[in-house]
Amino acid sequence: MKVLAFAGYSGAGKTTLVEKLIPLLRAQGLRVSVIKHAHHQFDVDTPGKDSWRHRQAGAFEVLVASDQRLALMREYEQQGEPDIHALIREMHPAVDWVLVEGFKHADLPKVEVLRLAPSADAKQARPVLYPDDPFVWALAVDAPDRLPEPTLRPVFDRDDVPGLAQWLIAQSERFVYEESRHG
Repeated sequence: MKVLAFAGYSGAGKTTLVEKLIPLLRAQGLRVSVIKHAHHQFDVDTPGKDSWRHRQAGAFEVLVASDQRLALMREYEQQGEPDIHALIREMHPAVDWVLVEGFKHADLPKVEVLRLAPSADAKQARPVLYPDDPFVWALAVDAPDRLPEPTLRPVFDRDDVPGLAQWLIAQSERFVYEESRHG
């Protein structure tokens, strides 16, 4: 399995980029899974449905399965940041690519997704990762000519999803996940 994270602040375009990348990888016959980092409390079940009722009753885990899908909900007994490597181990072993959205400080290869300031004179609203993060292997930027610092990393226009997909496929061996490095 190959793993790649997409890091950037809220509103940078990570979800849209991943959403456009999935069908391009699928068109190559690849099986793609996604791990999404969510902030605070979120829900995937509908209040009043059986799975919601079981969770509300105190179940540690609720797995809902049908002939078409499976969903696992697990309540953490203590609040804490999820371990991305434990989450990757939860993924189906036959997946070709796991695209991770969020987890910007994880020790995974990542594409930093940037929405830069509207003018060259304006200050960058938020700090960028790529100058100091060796795990940022490429950038996807709405204005590649406005990078706050030069880089030797590949820089893609955020709308050039086919170009990014071609690069990922050509470089795919670099993204092979080795669980032994992450315990």
